[in-house]
Amino acid sequence: MRLAALLLLVIALTSACAGGVLKKEYEYEEELYLALDGSATLNVNASVPALVALHGVDLDVSPRARIDRDRVRALFAGPGVEVSRVSLARRDGRRMVHVSLRVQDVRQLSRVPLFAWSTYRFEQRNDVFEYHQVVGAPAAKAVTDVGWTGSELVAFRMHIPSEIPFHNSPSRTVQRGNILEWEQPLSERLKGTSVDIQVQMATASILYSTLLLFGGTVLAALVTFALVIWWVARHGRGTDAA
Repeated sequence: MRLAALLLLVIALTSACAGGVLKKEYEYEEELYLALDGSATLNVNASVPALVALHGVDLDVSPRARIDRDRVRALFAGPGVEVSRVSLARRDGRRMVHVSLRVQDVRQLSRVPLFAWSTYRFEQRNDVFEYHQVVGAPAAKAVTDVGWTGSELVAFRMHIPSEIPFHNSPSRTVQRGNILEWEQPLSERLKGTSVDIQVQMATASILYSTLLLFGGTVLAALVTFALVIWWVARHGRGTDAA
């Protein structure tokens, strides 16, 4: 009985890993939800030591330190940026910061000090939108005794609203929900190894295409239904006349 329960547990864990339920953890992560008009929502999930090391911010890296949300909010504020959420957590003995912000033009993110390490380009070329972001050198501020083992990872993730004719994600794959990912060891990010992000996307959103397809299907069904009613009515009149 115990063996059967153990086997079921192993199968469940294997399925969870294969299905992506167990999400990989990152020491620093930028998750960008880009719209076709150039506006975007950016979620940043990072440990306080990573924020200090990568961006040079003045925060206490101690796991017992009290983090002021308003101070964190001010770090991410900038022209054309609305910080909508700031939350705190703890993981692996380190304080974690989760920030969500909105920007009307993704190209303006470089005016925010914490994102000045990146250049952003978003423009229409022929029948596609082209997005190009280059993440450059960090502040590389020294932090010590924060529990890093050398296996920590950094990720830049994008949610694309339309079909993707081209991208240069190292995995060469598009995850479910049109998600692309560029992953890098934290050690490489601290050295200043650049991250080159290139995406081409169709000018019509997936939602618009889906609604158009759904509308066409409904219209076709209504026309078919009307033709069936007309045929039945006509056939019935013919039978009565006979």
